[in-house]
Amino acid sequence: MTLADLSPAQINGILAHSYALKRQSLPWLEPKGRRSRSDKLRLPPQSLFNKTIALLFSKRSTRTRLAAETSSVLLGGRALFLGREDIQLGVNESARDTARVMGGMTQGIFARVGEHEEIEELAKYSPVPVLNALSSYWHPTQILADLLTLHEHSHLFGTRMPQAPTGQLPSLPPLTVAYVGDSANVLHDMLVTFPRLGHKLQVASPEKYRAPAAVWDRVVELECDKGITWTADPKEAVHKADVVVTDTWISMGQEAEKEERLKAFEGYQVTEKLCKEGGANPNWQFLHCLPRKAQEVDDEVFFGPRSLVYPEADNRKWTIMALFDLLFGRWDLSAEGVDRAVKELSK
Repeated sequence: MTLADLSPAQINGILAHSYALKRQSLPWLEPKGRRSRSDKLRLPPQSLFNKTIALLFSKRSTRTRLAAETSSVLLGGRALFLGREDIQLGVNESARDTARVMGGMTQGIFARVGEHEEIEELAKYSPVPVLNALSSYWHPTQILADLLTLHEHSHLFGTRMPQAPTGQLPSLPPLTVAYVGDSANVLHDMLVTFPRLGHKLQVASPEKYRAPAAVWDRVVELECDKGITWTADPKEAVHKADVVVTDTWISMGQEAEKEERLKAFEGYQVTEKLCKEGGANPNWQFLHCLPRKAQEVDDEVFFGPRSLVYPEADNRKWTIMALFDLLFGRWDLSAEGVDRAVKELSK
């Protein structure tokens, strides 16, 4: 449901598995004439061979859907897209019945829903694993992609880390991460993850737009609150930041609040000027989960050399592929199971 459900060892293992799957898969995807003679062509694990994953999406999607469908093919299986207009769910069929029927015909459910209670009900009654593709509270697959991107670009952060052996995930130093904007599902999974991995979070949001009690309870339960600072001042949040992150101020379903929200977030646009005046580290990098609107971040930052948004988007594929392999192909997300999968790829 959320990265709060996983230990730091599991999260780091999933990242290592994502990186290994990416390295193994990319040579297969190169045009034949461009492959290097040194490329060792090994098929990724075929853990979804002849298996079908149900993509139950009640909200629009670009990156999540593309990642799910293309990574399923690489794992030897098929992702079956089921939009809100395609099935009976919510029309004249309950979530309980839908979960049971889907679980009887597919080997996993990847669900992108509205309210978080919807995916909890699916998971309660499904006979096969359910993975959260996005809910009102959480967005775990996005934060995995963010972390993989930061690991791959760890050389940008100035701290010399021990060089990882060839083929292994590069080490990431402890970072100060600034989040500027609405407290929504992307930030929520950051709150329960980044502090447990040794990173500091500095969040700027208007007081009215902060984490709901259900989310903050998980933050406190995991003792992540000790690594989080809240402020209403974006300049204060970006002070000494290595990474600056923002997200949409108006999520799907909040369109009626657009005028009110735009007014509340005046001054929150991420710009070079904001980060310079706030005292961000000179080499700060920028992340955004997309889709992006200009009021959230200006073109200079979004399309500039600090921006990691497109590598971040690409990495949605490899992190979702790792989760599909582990959760749907192997039915094993334990730290030991993740470690076994990583070692298999290194042989």
